[in-house]
Amino acid sequence: MKKIIVSWVLGQLLMLSGLCFAQQAPHRLGGFVLGDDIAKYSEKLKTDTCIPIRHMECISEVETQPVEGFKSGLIYYGSCTGQKQIIRIKLKYENPSEKFYNELLGRFKKRFGEPDEWKGDPFHIVVAWKWYFTDKDKNKISLILQHNTKDEEEKKGNSVKLTLTSLMEAERRCFRQKKAASDKGKQQRRNRSEAVSWEKLIPR
Repeated sequence: MKKIIVSWVLGQLLMLSGLCFAQQAPHRLGGFVLGDDIAKYSEKLKTDTCIPIRHMECISEVETQPVEGFKSGLIYYGSCTGQKQIIRIKLKYENPSEKFYNELLGRFKKRFGEPDEWKGDPFHIVVAWKWYFTDKDKNKISLILQHNTKDEEEKKGNSVKLTLTSLMEAERRCFRQKKAASDKGKQQRRNRSEAVSWEKLIPR
């Protein structure tokens, strides 16, 4: 009987911890919300800067209007599934200092716990930590906090990136499927072209 009670208590604790974990999954940053229709934020975006991502045309990026506390920002949204939902929020903080980054990192840890993965380089030129979450709807979300002052290939200063990974993967799957269908159609047209009767096309 005691074993049953202990198992039940442990099960309840696990459920509670899982619920807390799901509730703390972040969705909002800089006034934007993951999964929202991009059209809701037209006044907060520089709509004339919208471009598709190279080699990932199913996803577009657009610059934000000035956001308090941040120097610049990009919002990514999907276009393949037809819903145009926000997939990623990427913002650069106004304060570029390492001291500010360390303060941020401490506050991130306090809110989200210890990070799950190191994403910086071995020499700590780029310092970056990543968290993984699963929300109450089973959506996968990732969060990266980064500091960079030397690497020219990365944006200098402090930045944060919040991504709805589940939706990102769905958009990529949609794009691959449509591209495969398009490539198949092109191949069929080429095959028909190869079957052309050349005698009809050449003067004689």
